Amino acid sequence: PILASAHESSCIRLWSIQGNLMKELLPFSEHPSGPLTALCTDIFTKILLAGTKEGHIIRWNIASFLEDSQNRKNEIKEELCWRAHATEVVDLLIEEEQKVVVTASIDGSVRLWHAMTGYYFGYFGQARKFELSDTSRLILPSDVNDFPAIIKEESKHMEKKKVKYPLMLDRDK
Repeated sequence: PILASAHESSCIRLWSIQGNLMKELLPFSEHPSGPLTALCTDIFTKILLAGTKEGHIIRWNIASFLEDSQNRKNEIKEELCWRAHATEVVDLLIEEEQKVVVTASIDGSVRLWHAMTGYYFGYFGQARKFELSDTSRLILPSDVNDFPAIIKEESKHMEKKKVKYPLMLDRDK
């Protein structure tokens, strides 16, 4: 078992049950994430979701890291980021059977999203029924205009680079 903590600095820290820090994560997506306000995992602890104060949802794949956290090849990969609300996300959960993410915001809305693609299904209280089988339609809520962003690069934010020499003027160049 591990513990995850979300922080105002956008950092997620993964802790062992003994209290040892195992990993620090920073979002890599192009959108500034802001303070993290909600965390959840799927029941198999393969997916980690974070909600932000700006209304974004960020999805990481943590399965290979948790299988063997000592192996450096088993990194945590940020896979997806999408804008779910125009305001702060206060809660989220993954519904396994339907592969749906449910998000709640301080604006009072509760919305449904496809867990793997971030596609919008609708909100609780809408007149039409949820169509969970159709993930091909790219629709968005009225207050969001950014489509989900698939993250193709691995995050390098936590790597600290050591500088060998300070910046100096090279007159020959």
